Parts: sequence; structure tokens; C-alpha cells
Amino acid sequence: MSGQGLVPKLRFPEYQVAWKQVPLSDVAEIVNERVGDAECVPYTVTSGTGLVTQGEKYGRTIAGKSLVNYIRLRKEDFAYNKSATKAYPEGYIARFRGDDQAAVPNSIFTCFRISVGGVDPAFLDFQFAGNLHGRWLRRLLTVGARAHGSLNVSDDDLMALPVPIPAGPSSDAEQRKIAECLTSLDELIAAEGRKLEALRTHKKGLMQNLFPREGEPTPRLRFPEFHTAGEWGRKPIGDLFDTTSGGTPDRRKPEYWGLPIPWITTSLVDFNVIHRADEHITHAGLKNSAAVLFPPGTVLIAMYGQGKTRGKVALLATEAATNQACAAILPSATIDVNYTFLSLCGRYDELRRLSNSGGQENLSQALVRNLLFAYPTDLKEQQRIASCLGSLDTLITAQTKKLDTLKTHKQGLMQGLFPLTEGE
Repeated sequence: MSGQGLVPKLRFPEYQVAWKQVPLSDVAEIVNERVGDAECVPYTVTSGTGLVTQGEKYGRTIAGKSLVNYIRLRKEDFAYNKSATKAYPEGYIARFRGDDQAAVPNSIFTCFRISVGGVDPAFLDFQFAGNLHGRWLRRLLTVGARAHGSLNVSDDDLMALPVPIPAGPSSDAEQRKIAECLTSLDELIAAEGRKLEALRTHKKGLMQNLFPREGEPTPRLRFPEFHTAGEWGRKPIGDLFDTTSGGTPDRRKPEYWGLPIPWITTSLVDFNVIHRADEHITHAGLKNSAAVLFPPGTVLIAMYGQGKTRGKVALLATEAATNQACAAILPSATIDVNYTFLSLCGRYDELRRLSNSGGQENLSQALVRNLLFAYPTDLKEQQRIASCLGSLDTLITAQTKKLDTLKTHKQGLMQGLFPLTEGE
């Protein structure tokens, strides 16, 4: 592990000495101190975020009697969670930055701390966030190498991880400057993330007041020009719209699959306007299946799906077919399509509760058709509401793109500021 002469693609001009590469064991040591009788707060890891208390993640402490065997952490210690996630298939390493007495489960965590001077924990933390450890460990892991739900990674394999570090007398200063640069970018990303959440919260609150609440004849907020317009209509969806669902052509017949007809599944239904599909079916596939070609302006509701999918809503911006898991609410001459879409978007929790009634876990065409739908009888009021919420959606979309751009910038910056280790 004598890697010398490493040079990152991006570098602050005042630093010229090449970097070196050392095993993690040269700069850190394994931590095995147990909680025992000590008072400690049990923590766990949220992949990509870091260490959070069990109460914050699960709503309660799940440690129980096993807390006595948890590993105690000091400030600036690292905890390696050996549970694979989609973003970090080889597990996630988090740095503990709190001041309380913390502990993590010994069953799925390996913990270590910096054991020598001249290594900045924040500098090292950013390399782990960039999956330095994952790129090393993946070559040592076999498919399905698990023990009790965690990856079978030995302490020796982890501590053999090659770590690139600036060399020479300016090493400390260069590490700090890199960490400070990336920290300032993280702070900007967090600030822009808070702006995005504020916009989403504002929209949610506005929707709760622009649409009537259950049992109320009119909304609590109304545009001035419609104050005297009277009570809203309230009818079952099936009395106002034509509704149906789609179907799936036979997967065994390749002539049914391909351009030109977009084919939508619930994976694309996410409170969004759908402009394109991941899959397409042919005219033969449409003709020889239960699939239906829906016009633009059709509102889709996910009737069933894993996790949080069920109850989500989308609006078709283009002609498309769907699978049988989508309930399709076709456009009506008396109800603005954007109003329909936004109104149902605000009823996600209600749709989830509806789908769980009677011991079932799915929505159905009957449940959708019987759902009461409130609407202003004046089409102009519907359009006014849709326009107001649509302008907020425009702001939310712009803020989301801004946040994504910053995250992409950070990812590219990290790839340039840290050199690849030997063998990568």
C-alpha cells in the first residue's frame, strides 16, 4: 500500500505536493467499547444522511435490553453500517458529530476513530460520502455475502481500505480547505432544500383551504370574485366522469411491445404531469389486450402498488395507454382537468385510508367511482384555483431543478477534489 504520486484533477493552486495513499488502519483504530451500564442515546444510520437517533427514525427507541451491548461513540467517531442500500450497496459510513453519549448496534455496525494527528475527520467523512469504501469493498464481497441481514465484511477488510491523503507539510491545511469548501456547499444545498420544503408546505396548506374540508359545503379560502357564487357541487366521481382502467399485453409476444403507443405503469404516477413513458406498446398490443388509449387530460390514480405508490395521482399530457393498476378518470366538459388533478392530489391520505378499509390493501374502480368529489359549479373558479396552484408548482419545479443542479455540482466537485486510489 505504498501508493505515492496521487494527484486530484481539481486542486487549490497553493498546494503542489502529490498525495499519498495509506491503509485506513494507519490512521484509525477499531472501537469496541460497549454501553454496559452507561446512559447512552441509541442511534442508527439513514443512508446518505448520517447518524440519527432511533426515536427520530422509527418514532421510538428499539434498542431494549440489547442496548448494553451497543458500541459507544465519541464525537468524530465513524460508524460503518453493513446493511446494503440502493445508493450504497456496500454499506454506509457515517461520522458522529453530536455531543451526547451515543451508541449503535454492535450486530450491524463496525466503528472506528482517527488514531493519529494530521487527519481531518471532516475531510475523511466526505470521501466516505463519495463511497470510497464501497469501491474498495465491492471487490471483496461475493453476491449474497450476508450474515443476519448485514454484509459479511471483516474488520481487516475494512481497515485495509486505501485512503488518499495530501502529503507534505501543507497536508493539514489542504484537508481543511477541501472540507470547508464542501461543507459550505452542503450548507447551501441545505438552505435551498429548506426553501423547497417551505414551498411544498405552503402549497399543502393552501390546498387544504382552497378545497372544502370533509363535511363543509365551501372552502375556507375563496377568491374575491367568487364569494357570492354559492355552495360547491359534491357528487360521486362516477356521476361526473367516465372512469376505467387499462391492461397489459401478453409479454410473451414481442409484436405487442414497441412503438408507437406510450404505456404507463404506476411507477410513473407520482403527483406529476406525465409527458413520456418508459415502455411502449404496438397497435396490435392495444387491440389484443385490455389496454385502452386515453386522451391527454386523463387523470390517473394508482390503485395498488408497493410502499407509498397506492393513492398517488398523475395527469396525462399526451395520449397513452396504462396497465390495470391505474384507474383512469377521463376528461369532462364541466370540470377543468387541472382542477381534477390538483383536487385529487390533495386527497392522498384519504385515498390511502379508503384503500385500507375492510381489510383490503388496494383501491378499486368501485371505490374510485363512489368517492365524493367537490367542485365549484363555475368553470372559471375551477380554472382560477388550478392557475393559482399551478403557479406554485412552477416555483416548486424551478426550486427542485436548482437543488438538483447543486447536488450534481457537488458530486462533480468531489470527483475532482479526491484522486482515485490504486486499482480504481
